[in-house]
Amino acid sequence: MIKNVLDLLPEELIQQLLDIGEKEYRAKQILNWVYNKYTIDFNEMTSLSEALRTKLQSILDITIPTIITKSNSTDGTTKYLLSLQDGSNIEMVIIPNGKKNTLCISSQVGCARKCEFCATAKLGLKRNLETHEITSQVFLAIKELGGKKLTNVVFMGMGEPLDNFENVVKAIRILQNDICFNFSPRRITVSTSGVIPQITKLAETGLKLKLAVSLNSAIQSKREILMPISKIFPLPELKKALIDFRKKTPYRITFEYVMIKDFNLGKEDVKALLKYLGDISCKLNVIKWNKVDDLPYETPTTGEIDRFISAISVLSSAVTYRRSRGADIDAACGQLAARNTQRRSDHEEF
Repeated sequence: MIKNVLDLLPEELIQQLLDIGEKEYRAKQILNWVYNKYTIDFNEMTSLSEALRTKLQSILDITIPTIITKSNSTDGTTKYLLSLQDGSNIEMVIIPNGKKNTLCISSQVGCARKCEFCATAKLGLKRNLETHEITSQVFLAIKELGGKKLTNVVFMGMGEPLDNFENVVKAIRILQNDICFNFSPRRITVSTSGVIPQITKLAETGLKLKLAVSLNSAIQSKREILMPISKIFPLPELKKALIDFRKKTPYRITFEYVMIKDFNLGKEDVKALLKYLGDISCKLNVIKWNKVDDLPYETPTTGEIDRFISAISVLSSAVTYRRSRGADIDAACGQLAARNTQRRSDHEEF
């Protein structure tokens, strides 16, 4: 079976080469071409003999997604609709902020978790992404940025990352490997809806990264409406798992709270949130809900947002209002759904 180089850790690439009678040092040459010169064509790897380049094409591949559309927001955010080898489509987003450039990547085609406020949930789950389909988004973003540095990677695009556990974990190992992408653990964040067994499993890997939890309500009955996963993994059990996870990581857990008009901004919501987070070493990011067609929710007013943030500011934890980026191109939180795919298909039918 032909392996994608972006799917392999250095030691795995070495073994591939040893299996065909090549020297170990060839792996370092190949990885230098891929990760330092961003070359995906073996024929352009001129430090390798022509015979070796031909041989490599029989066992290795460096295919990356194809860009179908590229949408630019007025705030500098860029959303990409990408086509994979099997014709599946995913989205990734590059978000500039001063000297920082953050890449929001997808881990699945669609999602099975059915969160009520999320556009991706409307697609259902099509399949998990392979490891190289995850790492290749990072590779592509670096090429797209040109001379600008990609500083952060967040697994907050399409899909529930922990439902694709093995491939996501391996992708992170490749991202952090100093011979590959060489990302610092503090620059990688994995977001989850709260898959407790996989949170525990992630802690046991010893992998260093930042964990973000999509909370959205600290009231069990309300969270069940927004996030059906809460019926399987209730808030008290989630909190216990997160406290255990925090003991095994140097980084505070981040909670994400999407503010929805007339739903989770009342006094009872504030009280429940303060109680839930009061004894956890964490950060809280609040963000206004971004309109998604056909969903029965509304974006809160500036006044409602200000009152809510003021009420929760007594938390000892850091509270940050994360302003929406790329809302005008459907690239903001909760809006990723590869909707351009359907538009394109409808157009092509005629």
